[in-house]
Amino acid sequence: MKNAVGYHSQQAHGFWFAHRLLILRRMSQVSILLLFLLGPWLNIWLIKGNLSSSIILDTVPLTDPFVFFQLLFSGHFPQLNAIIGVTIVLAFYWFIGGRVFCSWVCPVNMLTDLAAWLRRTLGINTHTKLSRHIKYSLLAACFIAPVLLSYVAWEMINPVSLMHRGIIFGIGYGWLVLTAIFLFDLFITRHGWCGHLCPMGAFYGLIGRTSQVKITASNRDNCNDCGDCYLICPEPHVLKPALKGATKNIPPIITNSDCSNCGRCIDVCEPKVFTFTMK
Repeated sequence: MKNAVGYHSQQAHGFWFAHRLLILRRMSQVSILLLFLLGPWLNIWLIKGNLSSSIILDTVPLTDPFVFFQLLFSGHFPQLNAIIGVTIVLAFYWFIGGRVFCSWVCPVNMLTDLAAWLRRTLGINTHTKLSRHIKYSLLAACFIAPVLLSYVAWEMINPVSLMHRGIIFGIGYGWLVLTAIFLFDLFITRHGWCGHLCPMGAFYGLIGRTSQVKITASNRDNCNDCGDCYLICPEPHVLKPALKGATKNIPPIITNSDCSNCGRCIDVCEPKVFTFTMK
């Protein structure tokens, strides 16, 4: 359809150009799930565990820093493997961008992206205005609760953990949580969960504040004001300073830590305004 987001990019540069980063993201998310499934399904244990804590080839530990710090606040001192694992993960996301986890790893992202696509396709325009600071309040609560309860309480309802463990071992009541998130994003607020509520996304955003890999509007003079980047971006407020800040001497690089480096603005932009860069 001519009015579809990315239509002109696809017409000018082909299907692959207009969807390449989306396809690569889906390949990344699905491949990570399949690596965890190889063990239970085929007894090929390239990686054991889950997104919270895992070990590659029985050698390299990986620990989710969000869970790690909740454990510390609950009064449990992690083992050496967990400390090594969290150091590796923190170093990776500090360099590549914390919220890359949200767009390239998190399985819930596939669900919220589906809700966003349905909103655009069906013309659902309902939008309840929510403060983007709510996620930081929830993040603080995630660290306060373990202090009071001596338990990592958030992991009982964390949709990321529920979905990942559920796909591997059976999801149980997790479907209720995931269905609520899907309906919330579809009918209440555009990108409501990831953009306004998810404390895990807020945490990874803080990690990536000084990350080195960024998206830049390096060719912003070529912008034709089609608006496709704003329509497709899950965090559209990050775009304007870099895209329209030339008159205020604002650099074209997107520095806002809410950016998840999903790259959809790069995909759908027919005049090729955006690209990845090193900070």
